[in-house]
Amino acid sequence: MHKHHIQSISKLIMLLFVYFIFIGTPYAASKIEIDIKVSASLDKFKEEIMGAEKFLEKAEGILVFPDVVKAGFGIGGEYGEGALLIKGKTADYYNTAAASFGFQFGAQFKTVILIFLKKDALDKFRNSSGWEAGVDGSVALIELGAGKDINTLNLEDPIVGFVFSNKGLMYNLTLEGSKITRLDK
Repeated sequence: MHKHHIQSISKLIMLLFVYFIFIGTPYAASKIEIDIKVSASLDKFKEEIMGAEKFLEKAEGILVFPDVVKAGFGIGGEYGEGALLIKGKTADYYNTAAASFGFQFGAQFKTVILIFLKKDALDKFRNSSGWEAGVDGSVALIELGAGKDINTLNLEDPIVGFVFSNKGLMYNLTLEGSKITRLDK
């Protein structure tokens, strides 16, 4: 086989891998499954972040992606489904997807919570047909040290984000390039 054919076959295998991981039906969760996971993620957020309850009361909207999976073999991507809560009730369901480059192998899970503190930022998000972090709105990712209370931070940003792994709040991340799209559920 020529080197060109081997490269073409490996690209095809990668595309099929990404298709089955991110678009395949195993990841299509029901409304009830998403609602249960969103609720559990918010409980974890309140447990791990001091002052989270009062902070969440200030929110115009809370977008929660309980299980964002990042997978790849060389190049890859990430995908997750979640819900937007307004006044404690689910308003809509969304997915998030992003491509990633650089060496990677295997899969990682994380929880992403975006909190809309300004109504105009929430309205712009809800009225978009596909919202991209860093393009359609910037998200200030919060990094809290141990023992810090979120209510002591002076947050002027319209959208703040938190990213958790199973080990707790994650640091040095970016959401830029993550595309968020409303789901018909």
